Amino acid sequence: MKLNKTLYIILFFVVQISIGQNKVSKEIFGQILEQSTSVAGVNIINNNTQVTAVSDESGTFSIVVKEGDVLVFSSVNLEPLKRRITLEDLASNSLTIKMSAKEIELKEVIVNENANITAENLGIIPKGQKKYTPAERKVYTATSTSLDKILNGISGRTSMLKKEIKVEQKETLFRKLEYLFEEAYYTDRLKIPSEHIKGFQFYCVESPEFAVSLNTKNKTMSMFLITGLAQEYLTIIEHEK
Repeated sequence: MKLNKTLYIILFFVVQISIGQNKVSKEIFGQILEQSTSVAGVNIINNNTQVTAVSDESGTFSIVVKEGDVLVFSSVNLEPLKRRITLEDLASNSLTIKMSAKEIELKEVIVNENANITAENLGIIPKGQKKYTPAERKVYTATSTSLDKILNGISGRTSMLKKEIKVEQKETLFRKLEYLFEEAYYTDRLKIPSEHIKGFQFYCVESPEFAVSLNTKNKTMSMFLITGLAQEYLTIIEHEK
């Protein structure tokens, strides 16, 4: 009976020693991955020991951990993430952390607080009547009669006026885009040099898909498309150097 009790005590200490060995702290290396935004300056904190680390330009970092520790990853441009350390992590001595970019809320622009007051509501024009921009009005006037169509077609005036409409539409899109993002969004997230922001905005409004997203106020699609357009534009200005 005493022998069995002794064996139990020995086994207990062996198990405790084994568990203690598995809980030994060690330094491991990791890399944060996210393709659409910067992974530099991500704060990493060990929730159990309060040890901290910060990622470099390529997203790499190192931190002291042990099995069961919880690492918390946070950054102004990334969704926060928690990761529990496993035996496999310690054995491989490395971590791969996939994070997601934060969705940036687009600024809401209030053009007129009395938006319900319109020419239709006031009875100035019939409801449902087509509204023309200044350039569209010129085209309508230039082609409203058969004689006008012939004379203006010969002179090329109609063609010129239609070009004015396209320019006017591009200017409208450009003004919409100017209100959507702060300058820091272009420089910090999209990596567009500040001196190229205006040129990049003009490049964006030339994209039919991006124009549709602006006109339909689809901010999710605008953010998705502008990331790809930024990569294309950066390649263009790099080749121009």
